[in-house]
Amino acid sequence: MRGKVRFPVLVAVLVAVLALLLAPLVSPAAAAEKPAVKLSKSQAGTGGSITVTGSGWRERALLMILICGQSVPSRGVVGGTNSCANADGRAVTTDGEGRFERKLPVAEPPVPCPCVVHVATVTGAKAEADAIFQVAGHAVEPLPAEAAGGRLSVLTDTRLDGSSGLLTWFGAAPTRTLVFTVGNVGTSTIKNPVFQVGTAHGVFAPEWQDQQWRGTVEPGRKARIELPVELSGGAHGDYTVSLKYGGKVLAEQPWGVGRPWGVTLFWVLVCLVVPAAVFRVGMAVVDRVRPRRSTGRARLRMPELTLRLPKLNPSEDVPSPATSTTTLPWFTPDSDPGTAGPLSAPHDDSPTSPTTPTRKGQT
Repeated sequence: MRGKVRFPVLVAVLVAVLALLLAPLVSPAAAAEKPAVKLSKSQAGTGGSITVTGSGWRERALLMILICGQSVPSRGVVGGTNSCANADGRAVTTDGEGRFERKLPVAEPPVPCPCVVHVATVTGAKAEADAIFQVAGHAVEPLPAEAAGGRLSVLTDTRLDGSSGLLTWFGAAPTRTLVFTVGNVGTSTIKNPVFQVGTAHGVFAPEWQDQQWRGTVEPGRKARIELPVELSGGAHGDYTVSLKYGGKVLAEQPWGVGRPWGVTLFWVLVCLVVPAAVFRVGMAVVDRVRPRRSTGRARLRMPELTLRLPKLNPSEDVPSPATSTTTLPWFTPDSDPGTAGPLSAPHDDSPTSPTTPTRKGQT
């Protein structure tokens, strides 16, 4: 009985020991999953440079490094990328372990400090990290107070509903519906909130458009939001749809738009049909303007050659082929070979000299 009681206790002790031994191995791996940024200097003046290093990022990820004003790591970039020195930013790609190192020139942001070095992903899953930095000689002002009223937060992942139709295949504007769920984490009701939906192509900055959602979100409640998204006609490639509310980016959603192959097919047909039509029109014009040949009695005719055969008199008897004689045109009647006798040389028929001809004057 005691053996049965001791066995579960022994198992529990072994599990506790294994947990203590594995805790130092698990905690660094978990910490490595969160992106981090470190700076070689915490303060520098305009014209200088600092070295930015990072770890814990997604491998082979494209990142953008910016110096932004009116920002702290706890609140993020309050004014969005409009508060950053975008012209002096730098891009970097992480290695196979999610690390990077990049030299960044120091530039004054368009708004006062406090400032941060802001690092964020350009494509793919959204990830960002900030490090406190002071631009020497730049103005410093307090951050704007946070709104004490309602505050929205995205509770679920965003998605794009809809599909491309036949018109989109021929160059019509692609359209989708951005669907997400928000919750009011503030203390007051939010009525008819105005969101900003931005679309960015590749690494370019998004183009924002204000869209108002008709509805009310009570404190502690959530609501399902649907906002239309539309691109320009003929758009294709990799796009990113961003959602912003209250000056803060809430979510980003990638969107791969296919190429409108119908437009390509149309131009191929145009290149084939138009030259053929122009050729036919040209040939018709040439046929109309070329001079016509005269017809009727004035037409020249070649003299007709007729073969005339001698007529036969029916009353005359037609000789049979065996007894008929034919006179060839190159013989005269006197030299007709048919009346000249045997075709052989003259010789003496006497029996005494059958083969020797007689000569004149010989006896």
